[in-house]
Parts: sequence; structure tokens; C-alpha cells
Amino acid sequence: MSTATEERASQSPLPRTESSTPNGGANHGSGYFSIPFERFVKDELSDFASGFTLLDTMETFFDSRLDLLQRNLAKQSDRLKMKADQALQGLRKDLLKQMKSQSGEVLTDNLEREMQKFKLKVSHRMTSLTASWQSAKIVRTREKISFFLGVMSLLATALMFGSYPQYIHIAYTIGTAILLPIRAVYYKKRAWHYFLFDLCYYCNILNLLYLWILPSSPALFLACYCLSHGSLASAVITWRNSLVFHDMDKVTSLFIHIYPPLTFTVIRHYYPDAATRFPALKELPHMQPFRALLLSSIIYLIWQLLYWKFVLIDRRKKIESGQRTTSFSFLLNDKRGVIGRVLSAIPPQYREPFFMLGQLGYAVLTEIPALFLLYDSPFWSGALILFIFAVSVWNGGGFYIEVFGRKFEKELEALRKELAEATSRSERSSPTLGPQSDDELSTVAGSPSLSGKGLSPSISNVELPLETIPSQTAPAPNSDESRKDR
Repeated sequence: MSTATEERASQSPLPRTESSTPNGGANHGSGYFSIPFERFVKDELSDFASGFTLLDTMETFFDSRLDLLQRNLAKQSDRLKMKADQALQGLRKDLLKQMKSQSGEVLTDNLEREMQKFKLKVSHRMTSLTASWQSAKIVRTREKISFFLGVMSLLATALMFGSYPQYIHIAYTIGTAILLPIRAVYYKKRAWHYFLFDLCYYCNILNLLYLWILPSSPALFLACYCLSHGSLASAVITWRNSLVFHDMDKVTSLFIHIYPPLTFTVIRHYYPDAATRFPALKELPHMQPFRALLLSSIIYLIWQLLYWKFVLIDRRKKIESGQRTTSFSFLLNDKRGVIGRVLSAIPPQYREPFFMLGQLGYAVLTEIPALFLLYDSPFWSGALILFIFAVSVWNGGGFYIEVFGRKFEKELEALRKELAEATSRSERSSPTLGPQSDDELSTVAGSPSLSGKGLSPSISNVELPLETIPSQTAPAPNSDESRKDR
């Protein structure tokens, strides 16, 4: 009796030969297919699976036709969109022409005038920015050099202090010989050269006089030591000196105030065999406070009398007229500082004597640590140098973060105002239309998103040559820059 499997095998059109084996198995070696494929052919789904080839052919045929049809539809859609855009642009042009005929030439003329002003302003701004960029290259190069020299001098000072302290006074002399003439020229150009008569420059000259001409004078050594550790060192705090490496003026201010106390601290505590190079130290094993205070006060009073005679008396008219600026007038006008507020509260006829007496009291007060503590203590002398240097670093950090931040904020605010003014002018000069139809074209002319393509060629293609841009002029006499240059 044949089974269902044998019936399906007998109905299959595939030829095959079977021979019995002694084990009763079938020998498939003489067949056309291997055993796995024969199992697939004998499966119940073999008849349905034989139609896959025809389905694939139909699918490929219709897919190609559908893809071609889809491409044609996409081309037609793009063509229709382009025609719709052209029709919309034509409608906008017609509306503008109709508006021009109804409203007259005034609105269009205003729009053209505003466009010309805007393009002229942009061209003028680009020219000025180009000139500023060229000048800024020189400024940046100078600031890079200043930054490099400032950092390298700080590193060289640290290395000399640790390895060769006997060269500190030489570095101080070289720095003074370079920076002070540069400052004199710089201040002379800006009419600030009366600042060069201040006590700090007077003390630096006395220091050089002691170091290279009178190293055996105990009186001059005491005066230089006390003034350097008193008025000069504390001036870093009073005048808010900042460690700003890229600014040569700020580096110079810090140098003339911090290097003298460093130099005399090294001579007193760290210079090897200092009495040989500076014989005055043999007579000063310990500080004599009252003698040192008296000598430094005499040196100070000599400077104060010279300053009062040659600056406050002989050049009073220039100072009162505002042609020259001194430390007194600067502090008097500095309303943010304590000294400026105190001087403003004093009657004008008593301000100068009060200021001079206040300077004398300030000099004596700041010398007290040097008289009773610093001369015999290397630790506290180093702590003072570290403290005033830390103050300058803190001030420099504030300059970089706050000053640069405020400058960027002001520039951003100016740009924001300029854009707001340009937007308001364009809105005032742009006419608006009432509702024309129900197709969302009620404010075609007044819409901010109105494309420039809809404007007339005379408006949208305005080209102004650079020759029409006015040349750069000097600052106005009442401007801040001109007042500063004077």
C-alpha cells in the first residue's frame, strides 16, 4: 500500500531512479539533486513556491513603470511650483505698482533714500573697520612684544633671585634705564609729564644714585630703604597697579613701585657678602628707627618743596586751565576713590596744604613696618614683597575679566541699538496695504519678510562706489579722545 508521500513522489514530474539496497534504503547517488533539495521539492509548499519567479518578474516590471510615473509627476509638480512662485512675484510687483500709483511717489522715494543711506553707512563702516584693522595690527604687535618682555622679565627676576641675587640691582638698573625714558616720551605726548615729578620717580633716581655713586653712605641707604619699603611699595595698593603684561604702561608702573623694595630686600638679606659691594651696611647691622625716620623725612621734605615750587607755583596756570594734569588734580577728580572724596569735602584754598600734609603722614605711616620689622626679618620682608605682588596680580585679573568684559558688552549694546534704529527706520519708511483679498496677502508691502526680489531694480540693485565715502576726519574738539590727547 502506497503512502501519501509516495503518491506525491509519483506525481512529481522530476525523473529519478531508485534501487533497493540490502538495508532497505534508497540509493540517491544516481539522482539529479541532492538530498536537501529533494526534501524541499517534496514539501507541501513546493507547488506555491514554484510561482516566485513569475511574481518577481511582474513586480520588477510594474515597479519600473511606477517609478517612471512618479518621476514625471515630480517634474510636473516642480514646474507647477515654479510657475506659482513666478505668479506670486508678478502679483507682488503689480501690487507695488498699484500702491505706487495710488499713494504717489513719496513712499517709494523714502524707501530708496533709506536704502541708499543704509548702503552708504555700511560702506563707510567697512572702510573705517579696514583702517582700524590695519592700525590694530601695529597695536597687537606692540602688545605681544610687551607681553613677551613682561613675562620673560618676571621669569628672569625669579631665576636671579633664587640663583644669582647679586644681579638683582643690575637688572633693576637696566629696567629703569629702559622703561623711564619710554614713559617720559609717552607721557609727554599726552601732556601727562607732570606725573614724572611725583615721589616714586624721585625715589628711583635716589636709589640709582646710591647703588652706583654713593654705596658707602649710610644716610642715603636708610632713606632709600625706608622710602622703597614705604611709599613706593604701598603705592601698588594706592594707585591700583595691575600686572597686565600686554600693557607697557601698566608694566612700567608696577616695575617702578615693586622693584625698589625687592632690590633693597635682596641687598639687606640675600646678597652674598653685601658689605663688600655696599659698605654702608657695615655701619648698619641693625635699624635705628628714629634716625632712619628723620633721614627719610628730610629727603621727603626736599622733594615736597621742589614739587611745590616748580609744579604747584610756577605752572599753576597750566594746571588750573586743564592743559596739564598732576597727581593732585587726578586724585581730586577721582570721585570713586577715598582721597578724592575727602579732598572734595575740604575748602579749595586748603586742599593743597592738606594734600601735602596727608602725603607726609602717609609716607611716615607706611615706613613703620620697615623701621621696626622688615630690616631684621627676611621672612617678613619676603612676605611684604609677596603681598604687594599678589595685589598687583589680583588687580590684573580684574582688568582682564571686568574691563574686557565691559568693553565687549558696550560694543554689543552699540550694535544692538544700531540694528534697532535701522529696523525702526525701515518700518517707518515701508508702506502697508489694507486687506486685498482672502489669500493671506493683506500686508504684502508692510511684511518684514518681503523679499528684495519684489522691489524695483533701481532699489534692489543700488551700488555705491567707494569713492563716495567721506574720508576719515580727526576727532571733534569736544570729544573724549581729543581731550585725552591734549
